[in-house]
Amino acid sequence: MSGRFALFRWSPSLSALPGFPAGQAPHWNLAPGAQVLFLRHVQGELQAASGRWGLTPAWLSDLTKSPAHARAETLSEQPMFREAFRQRRCLMPANGFYEWRGTQRKRPFWLTGEGSLLHFAALWEAYPAGDRVYLSVAMVTQEAAHLRRPLLLDEVQQQAWLAEDTPLTELQALLLIPTPPLRERVLANLVNDPALDAPECLTPA
Repeated sequence: MSGRFALFRWSPSLSALPGFPAGQAPHWNLAPGAQVLFLRHVQGELQAASGRWGLTPAWLSDLTKSPAHARAETLSEQPMFREAFRQRRCLMPANGFYEWRGTQRKRPFWLTGEGSLLHFAALWEAYPAGDRVYLSVAMVTQEAAHLRRPLLLDEVQQQAWLAEDTPLTELQALLLIPTPPLRERVLANLVNDPALDAPECLTPA
């Protein structure tokens, strides 16, 4: 499961988007429950926002059950995700993500793409509480290499995912796209510590 990822470097064009958090800090070890950056269309305009990684619909009463992941195979049918799938799609930018492999002793791997950023398909929700509205996201995942990885979208697919008028059949087709080739390297075990959020997370084995 794609339980951790990193966003420590981004382009000036990304930071220039409306809504980009003024205090956005680099992170090397983002886990469910963290505040993460996401991109969405607001009245047709691409905007950035920050939200909790763990989807929190307005009707959810037990906030400990907010899911960080949504399975691509079933999200169009699941009550937790189906409305957000139709109306509140977003992207989670990342420099890469971590994957643990092995049987008896799992080793961490760092996976990246050809460019400086990956874009994960995701869903967002707003949760009103008093006079504040909290935003939250869930990462869409798919089965890949006997594991689950983020659903990665290229530039054209990103536009279709974010557009409000993309037909449902086209959205469902995006859920079936295969994982693109990724670069990977095995890491030392420093990233196993969820409290460590520093460049040392990427120390090679």
